[in-house]
Amino acid sequence: MSIKNFLTSRALLIQLAIALVITLIAIFGVLKWMDSTTNHGQEIPVPDLTKMSIKRAEQSLEKINLQYVILDTMDFNKSYPPYSVMQQDPLPKVTVKEHRKIYIKVNAGGYNDVKLPDLLQKTYRQAIPNLRAIGLIEGKKTYSPYLAKDVVLEMWQNGKKLKVGDMVKKASKIDFVLGDGKTGYNEPIDVEEDIDINAEDTETTND
Repeated sequence: MSIKNFLTSRALLIQLAIALVITLIAIFGVLKWMDSTTNHGQEIPVPDLTKMSIKRAEQSLEKINLQYVILDTMDFNKSYPPYSVMQQDPLPKVTVKEHRKIYIKVNAGGYNDVKLPDLLQKTYRQAIPNLRAIGLIEGKKTYSPYLAKDVVLEMWQNGKKLKVGDMVKKASKIDFVLGDGKTGYNEPIDVEEDIDINAEDTETTND
């Protein structure tokens, strides 16, 4: 049989048709397999985990075949329960595929301790920004006799006198004892007036 007759023969056309069908079936099978392994079209909205405990967040995610990873423990925020979820990624309502990991950041169990800075002999106005910078709060002010006004003489908390370097809870209040600016104050004397008074006293004595 010549090549021309072979290329136009019915047997060749049938073989080509069979090969095409097999190829299409194979492609369809591969696509279905990819759909099943990548969960194509199976998207899950991420729940809002904010303020949930770790245990409750874990249970909520397990129900919908999602996982979680704790990224970090953040500074304590009193607006959130201790050890509860503060931040999450992806955000709530974002759609993801099954078994996706949700990354969360957790609130600390309480305020950390901070070291009391040296504010003694500084003015109250100078001391307050330094106090606030480390997360402490100014409490009540009392005054004690001292030459310089509003200078920090002592620091107290809950009836206990504090020393520089003491560890105190962040966000706690520090009470101050300040100088009243009155001790050591004397009325100034006019030197010329004093001389005149002494001169008058001398003249009176001579008379």
